[in-house]
Amino acid sequence: MIEVTLYSRSDCHLCEEAKIDLAALQEQVPHRLKVVDIDSSPDLTKRYGLEVPVVEVGPYRLKAPFSRQELRMTLGAAQDRDRHISDLDESIQTGMPPQANTWTKSDAFSLWISRHYMAVFNLIVLVFIGLPFLAPVLLKVGATGPARVIYSAYRLTCHQLAFRSWFLFGEQAAYPRAAADVQGLVPFQQATGVSEGDTLEEHLAAQNFTGNPVVGYKVAFCERDIGIYGGILVFGVLFSLTGRKIPPLPWYLWILIGILPIAVDGVSQLISQPPLSFIPYRESTPILRSLTGFLFGFSTAWLGFPMVEESMRETRQIMGDKLKRVKRVKEIGPG
Repeated sequence: MIEVTLYSRSDCHLCEEAKIDLAALQEQVPHRLKVVDIDSSPDLTKRYGLEVPVVEVGPYRLKAPFSRQELRMTLGAAQDRDRHISDLDESIQTGMPPQANTWTKSDAFSLWISRHYMAVFNLIVLVFIGLPFLAPVLLKVGATGPARVIYSAYRLTCHQLAFRSWFLFGEQAAYPRAAADVQGLVPFQQATGVSEGDTLEEHLAAQNFTGNPVVGYKVAFCERDIGIYGGILVFGVLFSLTGRKIPPLPWYLWILIGILPIAVDGVSQLISQPPLSFIPYRESTPILRSLTGFLFGFSTAWLGFPMVEESMRETRQIMGDKLKRVKRVKEIGPG
């Protein structure tokens, strides 16, 4: 049975809620609870005074505020870890099964990826968002073949409408529709001669337009997608630089910051244009698309990455314990 320590203090309603939640979870995740009053120790008061309630179980720690669901996940992770450690101890004592005392390539990879997963993920996202910017560079230097390959590949994930994309090496960074009414920017149709209408043929023409030496060359991702993946990359880098210690964004803030802005901007545009046309015609702007996309990507990464870190922390702990035990077995023998 796992040991749970709750750092609390008197007249703390969140502490009382934590006790109630722990009692409710007793049947799902059996545990022994130890409640510590931080005001009984100056050191504890200094350490946890602004953070109570704080729950510690094994290597895991939760600081207020936290939900019952987050508490259940933490207790479950600690329970799984305790079970794995017990299994390893038993395997050392009995000598069975042999693979439990053997350090495999799979074990080594699990430990390595649990330590470096953010670097791997950030590199993948960097390449994924970097290739669309490489396409206009290739067109600029005359390497049309490789550029077309990139445009074709990314068309599977993005509409690539030129009037909703960023441009490099041209007179403007973007050429929005006239309906967007962006002051200081020449509209797409006026700048390129390509129609910016709503028919399928007109959309295909805008999709296939990659640019020219005057207007520049289109990035192979639309403005919103650049914002989304850019937001994911920015948070991924910040998360890595802070030692993966940023707590997860509460779900309600994710909805407020990440979902609502992109939903309002995207849905209002969608239902205003053919074939729906439920409300007066509206076309979003390059900045608004990129901003709402960035907020969605950044907040989604903020919600998800810390949760992944919880799992990876558990893997690091389990595999680290196994590696120590394997080394110990080699030193003293299985018997």
